[in-house]
Amino acid sequence: METSQSNDPRTPPDTPAAGDAGCDLVTVPARQGLEAVDILRRGTGEAMGPVLHDDGGGTLGFVVPAGTAAAWDVPGSTCTGTDGRGLRLNPDPPVEGSDWLLPPGEADPATDPAVLRRALGEAARLIRAADSCR
Repeated sequence: METSQSNDPRTPPDTPAAGDAGCDLVTVPARQGLEAVDILRRGTGEAMGPVLHDDGGGTLGFVVPAGTAAAWDVPGSTCTGTDGRGLRLNPDPPVEGSDWLLPPGEADPATDPAVLRRALGEAARLIRAADSCR
């Protein structure tokens, strides 16, 4: 597996992927991920792929197209590639202690990495602003 820049969020060992082409998984801290999901849902109708919540690790994982890991550079996140293993998404979470926030079949096959990058950046700014008001 390939892993890009990380600030130590946990990534499930069996990264889900759609179809034979496979997908990568962007993992972020749950707070930032949940904010990004809200941003994506109220956005301009951009497609969102499945989202996995790892309750024990406090992370969210966004399914993105295969190859995303090679160029992923968003601080505070990790993008794990599946190396073309062609894992398939199914309704059962791939890791014990996790669950689908947005399950396969109820979402597009993957989230566009550029759209996710913008949403994660906006989420980080909103969290910083909220924390500075305390």
